[in-house]
Amino acid sequence: MRAHQIMSRSVITVTPGTPIVEAAKVMLRNHIGALPVVDTGGKLVGIVTDGDFIRRAEIGTARKRGRWLGLLVGRGRINADFIRSHGRAVCEIMTPDPVTVSENATLPEIVGLMERKHVKRLPVVSGDRLVGIVSYRDFVQAITDLATELPGPTPSDDILRGRILDALDRAACSIRRVNVVVRDSIASLNGAVRDAKERQAAVVAAKSVAGIKDVRDYMWVYPPPEEDFGGGDLVSLQEEPSTDDDQPL
Repeated sequence: MRAHQIMSRSVITVTPGTPIVEAAKVMLRNHIGALPVVDTGGKLVGIVTDGDFIRRAEIGTARKRGRWLGLLVGRGRINADFIRSHGRAVCEIMTPDPVTVSENATLPEIVGLMERKHVKRLPVVSGDRLVGIVSYRDFVQAITDLATELPGPTPSDDILRGRILDALDRAACSIRRVNVVVRDSIASLNGAVRDAKERQAAVVAAKSVAGIKDVRDYMWVYPPPEEDFGGGDLVSLQEEPSTDDDQPL
C-alpha cells in the first residue's frame, strides 16, 4: 500500500502569520496534534505540533538556564529558545521545511522515515503542494478497514493462492519476498521485488491464474544487494608456459 491510499486528504492548515493562540484553538477544536503551515500559494513551508506549545512563557515553562550553562550552549541557542517561548505567530514556533513523503511512498518507506526522524505524522506532497497527511492513526484505520472489508479465506481462495505461488515460481519471481493474499478471488501482492520487470512478471503471473477476478499490486522495488563472490583477489587460472625442465626425457 502507498501513502495516497491511507492518508487523510482533508487537512486543516494555518499560515505563517496565524497567531499561535488561534492555532492552539484550531487544534483543540478539531482534536488534532499538528497543523501544516502553508503560504498564500498553498506551498508547504512548515509544521506546528502540540509539542511546540510545551515551552511557553505564558504557562511558566520557558526554558531557563544559568549564566554558565548559557555560555556553554551559545547565544544563538538562547536566542532561538526565547523566540519559541515568547513568539506570537506560528512562523516563530513552527518547524520550517518539515520532512515529507510523496503520494507514492510505500508504507514501509513511511514507517522507516517516521522511526528515523522520530515523528508521528508526515505531510504528503505532490511537488511542493500539500495533498494530505499520514499519521499513526491512519495506519490503525488501514488495519481496521482491511479487517472489515476482506472476508476470511475460503477453500477456493486457498487453492487459487497455491496456483498463484506456482505461477510466480514459473515466472522466476521470489515467492519468499512476495506475500500473496487471496480473498473472494481477488489477489493482493505485497513485498519487495528486484526491479520493474519482476514486478510486472508477478502481476502477469497472478492474472494468468484462472478464477482470479482482480490483482492488486502493493509491491515495491528495492535495490538488489551486490553479488558476493567470496572476496579476495582474482587468481588467474591460465596455464603457465612450459620450460625445458618440464619436457619428458
